Amino acid sequence: MDAVIAPTTGQGLLRFITCGSVDDGKSTLLGRLLYDAGMLPDDQLAALARDSRKLHADAGDALDFALLTDGLDAEREQGITIDVAYRYFHTTRRHFIVADCPGHEQYTRNMATGASNAELAVVLVDARKGLLPQTRRHTYICSLLGIRQVVLAVNKMDLVDCSEQVYREITEAYRQLAQTLGIARVDCLPVIAPGGDNVGTRSARMPWYSGPTLLGLLEAADATPARAADFRMPVQWVNRPDQGFRGYAGTICGGRVAKGDEVVVQPGVTRARIARIVTADGDLDNANEGQAVTLCLDRELDASRGDVIADALRPAPVADQFACHIVWLGDNALLPNRTYWLKIGTRTVNARVMAIKHKVDVNTQAKLAARHLSLNEVGYCTVGLDEAIAFESYAVNRTLGGFILIDRQTNATVACGMIDFALTRSANVHWQHVDVDKTVRGAGMGQRPLCLWFTGLSGAGKSTIANLVEKRLHALGHHTYLLDGDNVRHGINKDLGFTPEDRVENIRRIGEVAHLMVDAGLIVLVSAISPYRSERRSVRELFDAGEFVEVFVDTPLAECEQRDPKGLYRKARAGEIRNFTGIDAPYERPEAPEVHLQTSGLRAEQLAEQLATQLLEHIGLPAHGDGYAI
Repeated sequence: MDAVIAPTTGQGLLRFITCGSVDDGKSTLLGRLLYDAGMLPDDQLAALARDSRKLHADAGDALDFALLTDGLDAEREQGITIDVAYRYFHTTRRHFIVADCPGHEQYTRNMATGASNAELAVVLVDARKGLLPQTRRHTYICSLLGIRQVVLAVNKMDLVDCSEQVYREITEAYRQLAQTLGIARVDCLPVIAPGGDNVGTRSARMPWYSGPTLLGLLEAADATPARAADFRMPVQWVNRPDQGFRGYAGTICGGRVAKGDEVVVQPGVTRARIARIVTADGDLDNANEGQAVTLCLDRELDASRGDVIADALRPAPVADQFACHIVWLGDNALLPNRTYWLKIGTRTVNARVMAIKHKVDVNTQAKLAARHLSLNEVGYCTVGLDEAIAFESYAVNRTLGGFILIDRQTNATVACGMIDFALTRSANVHWQHVDVDKTVRGAGMGQRPLCLWFTGLSGAGKSTIANLVEKRLHALGHHTYLLDGDNVRHGINKDLGFTPEDRVENIRRIGEVAHLMVDAGLIVLVSAISPYRSERRSVRELFDAGEFVEVFVDTPLAECEQRDPKGLYRKARAGEIRNFTGIDAPYERPEAPEVHLQTSGLRAEQLAEQLATQLLEHIGLPAHGDGYAI
């Protein structure tokens, strides 16, 4: 162990990752690091020796240190890292948590997960291969996720005769790469992982290298978080054990707070002063970043989970639209304007990616045009929320600047994002109050504004039934409008095709128009295939309770093909039309429509008459989930 370097952060904890190309020796290096740190008890060493002999019978008593971290059977069989392996270890000078990240491109999302909480990255390079696309990819993602310290370990130096020239060429090229990516500090060293050369002790085989060992560099690394100096604490929950105590519990993610400080509860503007700082070990006079505390205020405020308690003199910005980088983690592509849940800090809100400005080639950092993001791709996007939140730039505060996107159908995490800045238009556009609202307009027409949303396969009879229902309502003096999916594509949606991205945008636009028509007091009937549940749900959320009625026109595919009024199924089967719903594009059946029209054996006139009669009864439509089956 290098005894020259003095620790700069005392006994603090350092979180770091190891990453690099496939077969660069990440797992071997980490295993050797644990060995040199004295973190392998006798029984684990015996098991390692036994497993090494079993897998490498011709290697004698040599230890395969990769087996210490490659815990999955598939990893051991293939000799690669697949999942992120976390290990804790310590020396007399420091504590460490290390994440061993996979090198394969298809596991980029695993690597991003490991890097999200790290302060430092150990990047390995095979001395024989130099910098590879995977090296550039991992370094870019480290930079994107806020890592500003890198240790470049040039491994397998024994396979290039411990050449100083080879080492210098690799380190110079990497320093140039790091500089272009904004990585502030790069330390380089040559290593031979299996033998421990320059891992825990200096190498006699490379006397030209006089710098510290890897363990010495890690012990000396500066782990001081580069975060906001201003006080920030997301509220995790409201602590109310009895009537006499109300506190707001959370973990401080920026700055410090003291008794008597004036704070503001965001995204609001209400202020108060800190009356008590309560912990499990008793009250404190002040608390710092990273501490979990309960804050009691000098007066009762309307604060709840997801709010942010911040310094009143320097509050966090508040906005509902952002420019940000997104790393896509989902198996299904990111489609602009699809609604997801966004979780940032302790707050969860509805969000949609409004536009993909460009995607980034993570190997070359080139900016490429894109209409969607696939698994492991990175894009620069604009994101809009349904409500304003308190935030920080990710470069300033990881907790209030980093977020995840959650699929609302599966609850799976499909992306991680890093906020760059708020869009100014989000602060400049406000709702204008009007005195004549939809209730007044509807009353003037003698009706209750409503949206009837007809969904089903092409040829199911949606437009026919919607047209008949409108004729009946119009004959009785009601004010209606029919938005037909085909007709809309001749106007405001004429620029859209039938790709998944365009289908999402098509329904979003139709939904917004229908919402305006309901606001005008009309009964609007929409006939659109609208194949995705997510988009139908997003449209529903535009309306107040009871204003949206989903009508599922349920006609079997075989019957729709037999009808084929426009000849579209025939063309789709012949391959002349691509992305046709029901053939080579999915239709997601409604799970609980308000009205379920099962068309088999019934004429369109019968179905329309029954639906119109139900509407005209005007005794209130059933709640979502208690639908009619006609």
